[in-house]
Amino acid sequence: MNDLIQLSPEVAAARAEGRAVVALESTIIAHGMPWPQNLATAREVEAVVRAEGAAPATIAVIGGRIRVGLTDDELQQLAQAPDAMKLSRRDLPYAVATGRLGATTVAATMICAQLAGIEVFVTGGIGGVHRGGAESFDISADLQELARTPVAVVCAGAKSILDLALTLEYLETHGVPVLAIGQDNFAAFFTPDSGLKADFRMDEAEAQARFIRAKWALGLGGGVVVSNPVPAAQAMPREEIDAITAQALAEAAAQGIGGKAITPFLLARIKALTGGRSLATNIALVKHNAVAGARLARALQSQQSASKTARLS
Repeated sequence: MNDLIQLSPEVAAARAEGRAVVALESTIIAHGMPWPQNLATAREVEAVVRAEGAAPATIAVIGGRIRVGLTDDELQQLAQAPDAMKLSRRDLPYAVATGRLGATTVAATMICAQLAGIEVFVTGGIGGVHRGGAESFDISADLQELARTPVAVVCAGAKSILDLALTLEYLETHGVPVLAIGQDNFAAFFTPDSGLKADFRMDEAEAQARFIRAKWALGLGGGVVVSNPVPAAQAMPREEIDAITAQALAEAAAQGIGGKAITPFLLARIKALTGGRSLATNIALVKHNAVAGARLARALQSQQSASKTARLS
């Protein structure tokens, strides 16, 4: 284990006992949700993972080390920190070297999960190609990380503030498979259905795990996107969220907001314009993803154990 990585006692015990572990990001705590819902959601998501028989490993950079699994005090520190860095691949070594407090994005969490030997990561939605990305080249580092880092990412699709068609094109070009749970189409974060086809539909965790094991056994590096749509009861009407998203995007453009700042701005504006209903949807979909992610982690662990037993017999 790299000496810059510190496992929590819970995660270390799970690894030693051969139990499943699920990585969780921390940007959703520090930048994705307001206080106090961010802390409550972090606790609830960890509880969901435990209830499904896996160990949660929320990841952040604290005191110059990558922390894989956080205490409740550390979760609260992130939830209330006004200056936590938002860390992607580029920023991760800076936070470690300088001792800055840092919350990991999808990309950085994937890197840290791989370093810690964790195969499954649960998030809300992945980043993607921003609208107008064909001209601006504003493409989330999450997509490049999915092309290079062998971690399965369970999400409610990509955030609907993005260009979802171009996001799927980018993933296809880089050989990143997109698996869909419960439907044929790719999910769209606040709404279950983007109207765009995923690559393969695989409803059961065991089938997803066999696919992932086959991909990696064939030497095909990189990650896998597991698209898990938000439950219909907690989803937002597609027409409403599309109209509100267009308004928020126009406001961002008028104010010159871009880069790392645009996603937090858009999510905050969508929350305000929906009277908080989008935040409730966001919380529901993350918890729903935690169930699917824990089941996938357990299936991967079970298949790995069975393979080891077969080789030894």
